[in-house]
Amino acid sequence: MGDNAAVNFFKKYTMVIALVLVIIVFSITTNGKILFAQNINNLISQNGYVFVLATGMLCCILTGGNIDLSVGSVVCFTMGIGALMLKAGIPTGVAVLAMLLVGLLVGMFQGFWIAWVSVPPFIATLAGMYAFRGLSNVVLGGLSVGVGNETYLRMFGGGADCYLPDFIGGDGINMTCLACGVIIAVIVIFMQLRSQSIRKKLGIQSQAAGELIQTIIICALIIWISYKLAQYKGIPSVLVWIALVLLIYGYITRNTAIGRYLYAVGGNEKATRLSGVNTKMVYFLAYANMGLLAGFAGVLVLARAGHAEPTYGQGYEMDAIAACFIGGASAYGGVGEITGVIIGAALMGVINQGMSIMGISANYQSAVKGIVLLIAVLVDVVTKKENA
Repeated sequence: MGDNAAVNFFKKYTMVIALVLVIIVFSITTNGKILFAQNINNLISQNGYVFVLATGMLCCILTGGNIDLSVGSVVCFTMGIGALMLKAGIPTGVAVLAMLLVGLLVGMFQGFWIAWVSVPPFIATLAGMYAFRGLSNVVLGGLSVGVGNETYLRMFGGGADCYLPDFIGGDGINMTCLACGVIIAVIVIFMQLRSQSIRKKLGIQSQAAGELIQTIIICALIIWISYKLAQYKGIPSVLVWIALVLLIYGYITRNTAIGRYLYAVGGNEKATRLSGVNTKMVYFLAYANMGLLAGFAGVLVLARAGHAEPTYGQGYEMDAIAACFIGGASAYGGVGEITGVIIGAALMGVINQGMSIMGISANYQSAVKGIVLLIAVLVDVVTKKENA
């Protein structure tokens, strides 16, 4: 019985264990450089778009292993529109809303073909990838367009001043950042205890020991990361936006009807349709949402880069897809969580940064990420066969 519990624990938390091991390996091979406060800050800022895009991609994957290949091009397209609007002196709020609206409309356009015309998602979004990459070039005129709006840059993560102020104040350490870390850890513990209490009342069995270990690891990481960030400049504004997206979609996927429908369609579309659920609308909403989040990723990337170029966004879709599958989303659909997205995106970011610090070329970095993705999918396939 104990052996089975141990096996189940390692199966469930394979990628959490992998993330911890990868961090340990890179901390040794880089002589601890990857754990420097500034490098942790850079890891969050550089990979903000991965967390956002992977959240939307998860919703698409849940519907049956479907993906969106156009998100990198849509990010670039919205960046181009936003950069031109900001350069023309249009207020920050209006420009951001325009970028979100454009992303949403693109998602709705693709969702229409997928949901109501039954064009395979792979083909519909592949067409979108080519189309919006070309339109990005047209919008930007093949040139780089800079953003000089300081309010926009500070608010969404560009420049040296894109950090929340220290409201508490501390001697050489950002106490506001540290306090936020402790508060978040307490909230995580409270939510976990509440979840266990509800399951106990309903008579649902759970792996209490495994969940306790997971909660301890998560809380320790939260407090450690907040301490590291507090040693640098505190909380980067991009982290606030990432956290909001993850919290909102964590709630949607766990506690709302549309969240349950995403899982149901991926689990058994025919049975879901026969139960009265409008499965076409579920597909439409998944891809419309993906477009909206691609627009928001464009907002963050534009602020980070400070300018838009026709080549931006290339490969973003692959980063998002890899983060989902590495984080435990099933290639068959119906399985996956926002917490997995966090783990997958973090693992990708650590691998990228660790290898960059070691001076390993981008070609080898891509090869390693490909191997990690293959291993993650193989674990899913093998698990499915064992449970069949």
